[in-house]
Amino acid sequence: MKLRDVRNRKTPPLMIIPMIDIMFFLLVFFMLSTMYMIDLKTIPVKLPQAKNAATDTTTTFAVTMKADGSIYLGDAQTDAEALALQAGLEQKMNKNFAVVIRAEKALEYGEVIKLVDKLKGAGVSRFGLATDGGK
Repeated sequence: MKLRDVRNRKTPPLMIIPMIDIMFFLLVFFMLSTMYMIDLKTIPVKLPQAKNAATDTTTTFAVTMKADGSIYLGDAQTDAEALALQAGLEQKMNKNFAVVIRAEKALEYGEVIKLVDKLKGAGVSRFGLATDGGK
């Protein structure tokens, strides 16, 4: 019976190119899948158009104002007083807290200002106004 000599063992070749291909594939897969995971639960409204709109996905509160005067936090209906109370509590816990207001195009400008004023009274200092990015 012939035993193999330990000194004459050949190491198997390490194929690095297929491993790099797989890593790039996984990277692209995870990048694309995380883009579809960002889902703001909001009420659909007709937003005004803007050519120079910027996208922000770090919003803590997405507030929607419909033309009939109803206010939604995410996809749940609320009123201005409850929203201000909740936003004030969140502002105390998070100094980078921001509110983005998605006001319907047909809503009067004064209603948006009333809500902003109420939120400012609750201590919120960072606001954004959502628009439909024009092309």
